[in-house]
Amino acid sequence: MNRPASDKSHFRQRISFLSANFLMLTLAASLWSCAPADRADGSSPSGELVSQSEQAASQAAGQKKVLTTFTILADIAQNVAGEALTVESITRTGEEIHGYEPIPSDIAKAQQADLVLYNGMNLERWFDQFLGSLDDVPAVVLTEGIEPIAIAQGPYADKPNPHAWMSPRNALIYVENIRQAFVELDPDNADTYNLNADAYSRELRAIDATLADSLNSVPSDQRYLVTCEGAFSYLARDYGLEEVYMWPINAEQQSTPKQIKQVIDKVKENEVPTVFCESTVSSEAQEEVAKAADAEFGGNLYVDSLSGEGGPVPTFLDLLEYDAQLIANGLLEGVP
Repeated sequence: MNRPASDKSHFRQRISFLSANFLMLTLAASLWSCAPADRADGSSPSGELVSQSEQAASQAAGQKKVLTTFTILADIAQNVAGEALTVESITRTGEEIHGYEPIPSDIAKAQQADLVLYNGMNLERWFDQFLGSLDDVPAVVLTEGIEPIAIAQGPYADKPNPHAWMSPRNALIYVENIRQAFVELDPDNADTYNLNADAYSRELRAIDATLADSLNSVPSDQRYLVTCEGAFSYLARDYGLEEVYMWPINAEQQSTPKQIKQVIDKVKENEVPTVFCESTVSSEAQEEVAKAADAEFGGNLYVDSLSGEGGPVPTFLDLLEYDAQLIANGLLEGVP
């Protein structure tokens, strides 16, 4: 298990905080309590996938601890781990992950981890520096072995689109990478990880078939998926959709008048009945598109985060099925 190396094939974006600020975080983390600290709003920084009582029981049992960079990876990893490992997310549900700014308790928590799992493809712009602040904590990139789709336009043209997990077929590769990492980390429980990975992979294949059924119901001339972020390239590829978006990745997230006009023109030209946005960004610009193009705003899709237990997508499998059904229902609005 290696630390992420500087890869010239990955695009570089401006990090969201300066090195001096990150050093301050590191120093603050060294003084932080070993117990999980709450955020300013009173919520847990763990992503709420593991309760404090469960954490205490796991630590008492000598269980190894795995951190992931966001909640979707945590859910996939938990399905592979079962009860053999403690799995937590650094970012919590609903947080924007591209430009996330770690807090001192994140660093303190990561320093106590036995393994950190991250997406790679430069999704987590903050991660190289975050990991560099830790002392000998191994990390595994989960997109190893995935064939990237290049971003088609904008300042990141020809760079890899990092949202590879939005394809259930790619998610099978995530599962295999996690399985291998867990077997290496904790060989005594290898049988558990192998069996769990196999069972979860079967569920992913079933979801793949479900998504195909849902999206194949949309006629070929109505298969335009219009979103705020270009986060659906892998989903669009797998199920024959044409992707239209306001900005390529959430590193931009500020729609320009030119971007808005281009999307409006595309929606009008192709009589797209419904447009969407994503749960971790503002939908204001896309609602403007819908109004100007005489289309419906179909709501928010989930990409970078789960919803939490009380929401519509508490698990990754729920996320895939929810998004596919919302897309299919929205695009079928234009079918007589």
